[in-house]
Amino acid sequence: MTSKLLAWLVHLYTAAGLVAAAGMAVLIVRGGDDAFRWAFMLMVVATAIDSTDGWLARKAKVKEVLPGFDGRTLDDLTDFHTYTSLPLFLMWRAGILPGALAWVLLLPLLASAYGFSRTDAKTDDGFFLGFPSYWNVVAFYLYLLEPRVWVSLSVIVACSLLTFAPMRYLYLTRGGRFAKAMLATGAVWAVLTAVIVLRPAGERRTLALISLIYPMFYIVLSWVISIRYSVDQRSGRVKENVLPRPT
Repeated sequence: MTSKLLAWLVHLYTAAGLVAAAGMAVLIVRGGDDAFRWAFMLMVVATAIDSTDGWLARKAKVKEVLPGFDGRTLDDLTDFHTYTSLPLFLMWRAGILPGALAWVLLLPLLASAYGFSRTDAKTDDGFFLGFPSYWNVVAFYLYLLEPRVWVSLSVIVACSLLTFAPMRYLYLTRGGRFAKAMLATGAVWAVLTAVIVLRPAGERRTLALISLIYPMFYIVLSWVISIRYSVDQRSGRVKENVLPRPT
């Protein structure tokens, strides 16, 4: 009885991400800088939940205790909203792609639907295959840094196309050689993003530029590992010490 209660509590914890998503939707519809900032804060909360619920699920052995309930489906449903649909909605509401360019936001929406539907989106050796739909991060920086429209357009189209490219991206919660260091620095980055959201408008840009170091390093490191993996695979030798291993 206790084990079932714990398992349901883990699923409830995952579902808390949907509650955060509902709050995001209300704030985005309300519009304005204050509402958008709190929507980003809820994205940070949702990401924290998503980063920890898998570990809790394994500890509670939810698959064994509640075999009739698929927590992965609940997790994917929540993630699609918090990582894709609502960040894209915020970008539209904030006018990041103004006027006739707004339709381009349909590209990442459809690309993410494809990515979430792939059976091999998460590889057996601990990677995301293709850009892992981090549209909350894209929205965060495009909103705060306010680049020229052509820069925002290029980033959105490029990330959409990268969803289909067979590149590997670090799946940090699966463990591996870089997991501890990246998770530790990622926690610092998450705190910094929360601080940025709470700062006055005039103080955000510099802090946002500093915090951009982490996601850029994540992308470059993932690409380097992916290229090395591809080279080793073609030569018939895959270096296991380079690849994160699932836990």
